[in-house]
Amino acid sequence: MQFKEVTMGLHWMTKYRLFFLVGGFLLVAGVALATPGPLEQAQTTVDAVMAILRESNLEKEARREKLSTTIRARFDFTEMSQRILATNWKNASEAQRDSFIRIFSDLLERNYIGRIESYTDEKIDFLKERVQGNRAAVDTVIVTKSAEIPISYRMVQQGSEWMVYDVVIESVSFVNNYRNSYGEILKKEGFDGLLARMTEKLAQLEQGGDSSQP
Repeated sequence: MQFKEVTMGLHWMTKYRLFFLVGGFLLVAGVALATPGPLEQAQTTVDAVMAILRESNLEKEARREKLSTTIRARFDFTEMSQRILATNWKNASEAQRDSFIRIFSDLLERNYIGRIESYTDEKIDFLKERVQGNRAAVDTVIVTKSAEIPISYRMVQQGSEWMVYDVVIESVSFVNNYRNSYGEILKKEGFDGLLARMTEKLAQLEQGGDSSQP
């Protein structure tokens, strides 16, 4: 049984693929010289990722390792997991929570690395940041040869770093998509059933399987 795809309109597949492009850009932590705001940190990371992708002397595995090492530095997987699981987070045991965060972060890493490596020429314009306390949204637009797609990054401040916990592409939330998809499995099979499905999906990705489904 495959993960049930949540219908998000005719263009969702494109939006999902774009997440791994623009999300991957944000997975590299910028070097803070002063305590830059969320927009500046996001913009710095874009340049850093593009530099990695354009390092022609890097072997494929070395490039992937370099990108992989940076994933945990920009995404707040705990915050993201709590929002995806919603009330199910409270009902889960500590061991179940830890397993979810670990497997989910591995899934995202496996998904995005293979996708982002094929992008080098897209342009991202950073428009504005909206900050409320320790939360922020950074509004951008990605410019491709055929379209301009609005993308907003939801971020939370942790010390001097602004961490991504959601990406909204054309008003479609990445977190909401996973919440709906995983929520259906939780209702039918419980938390351990969800973890088993995620583990199975991760194994498929490691063997070069389809990564287009949540």
